[in-house]
Amino acid sequence: MGETRAGADRRVARDRALYVEIVIDAPLETIWSLTQTPEHHVRWDARFSAIRPTRVRADGSQEFRYELDLGFHTIRGTGVSLGERSSRSGERTSALAFDTADRWSPLGAGRGYWRYIPTAHGVRFLTGYDYAPGWGRLGSLLDPLVTRRFVWWLTARSFDRLRLWAEEGVPPERTVWWRALLPGRRPRARASRCLSRPPHRSGRAIMQNAPDALSGLAA
Repeated sequence: MGETRAGADRRVARDRALYVEIVIDAPLETIWSLTQTPEHHVRWDARFSAIRPTRVRADGSQEFRYELDLGFHTIRGTGVSLGERSSRSGERTSALAFDTADRWSPLGAGRGYWRYIPTAHGVRFLTGYDYAPGWGRLGSLLDPLVTRRFVWWLTARSFDRLRLWAEEGVPPERTVWWRALLPGRRPRARASRCLSRPPHRSGRAIMQNAPDALSGLAA
């Protein structure tokens, strides 16, 4: 017997995958370049300090190594991504799988996607991703209370840094978090400008909206 609507709603309500969406009033090609070029990506995305491509697979997917500098330690991991441009509607997608054996990382293996959806008001740039918590039992306890909420905020604030760069030409270096503590008027990136859930209920979990390419990726 198929799942009832009420059952689907309860499943979606329990969905712990992260979702971040923002509308960027800039050309799709600009957003694509700022997100798909590693040198640009690390400038606005606070989840990475470095992304180094290593090998292109036969299917066109790109393997890479990533780093996140914490000051006292640098988390290192590996990943693979595949960007796709073909769509009658002009929509583009990018799928990602990542993993790390670093014991300092609060995130273990994970998978996610980006969607670029052109609209009359700009490009809906959104992500959905999920991961296994790091740090063993402690990480599993902290994840729903602290880690997952912080990772959402970090991702959302990064998306707004991207928006400011693409729309207004504000370099991401001008919107790092500590600059918000300085007095005076200056561009400020805000996580609150992003959605944390899809705007339209579909009865589908966040990761069920991933592009087909994600199913074939392994970090």
